[in-house]
Amino acid sequence: MADFKSASILILATDGYERSELRVPLEELRKQGAEVRIASIKPGQIKSWDEKDWGDSVDVDLVISDVNVEDYDAIVLPGGQINPDVLRADEDAVELVRSFVKSGKPVAAICHGPWLLVEADALRGRKATSYSSIKTDLRNAGAQWVDEAVVVDNGIITSRSPKDLQPFVAKIVEEVKEGRHARRAA
Repeated sequence: MADFKSASILILATDGYERSELRVPLEELRKQGAEVRIASIKPGQIKSWDEKDWGDSVDVDLVISDVNVEDYDAIVLPGGQINPDVLRADEDAVELVRSFVKSGKPVAAICHGPWLLVEADALRGRKATSYSSIKTDLRNAGAQWVDEAVVVDNGIITSRSPKDLQPFVAKIVEEVKEGRHARRAA
C-alpha cells in the first residue's frame, strides 16, 4: 500500500488500556489520514488507565466477533498491565491476533501489549521488545528480547513504553506503506 491515506487500522483494547498507548496512535494515525477503529470484547465504551489511576473512556466501534481481518491493513495492541492481561485470556481476542499475524499484515504491540503476541505464539524465533518487566515472558515464548525503542521483525512491530510512542507510530506508518509481509511460521 503506497498511500497511507487509504489505510484502515484496527486498535484492539479493553478496559485498563494505557491511555497514551491508545490515544497517541489513534490520533496520530488519523492525522495522517488513516481510518482507525477500536475493537473490544464488549460494546459501548472502554476505560483507560492513565499512569496511576483510571482515566477517560473511548467508544468501541465494533466487537471482536464483527471484525473481518481483510477489512484492515494493520492492528495495534496498546499496553497497560490490565488491558493485555484481560485480552490474552479471551480466546476470540487471541484468535484475532493470530489471524492478523497469519495474514502478513503489520501487527504493532507496545509496552505490555506483546503479551497478546506471546499468547498467540507469534514471537518464537523473532526479535522483539516490550516493557522490561515482561521480557522473561517474551524470552520464554521464544523471542530474542532486545532493549530498543522499536523493533520490527518482518512486519511485527514491538515497542517498550509510552516514551517510545513517536517512533512506534512512525514505524506503523512505514510498515503499513510496505504492505503485507510473507512471514515464516512463528
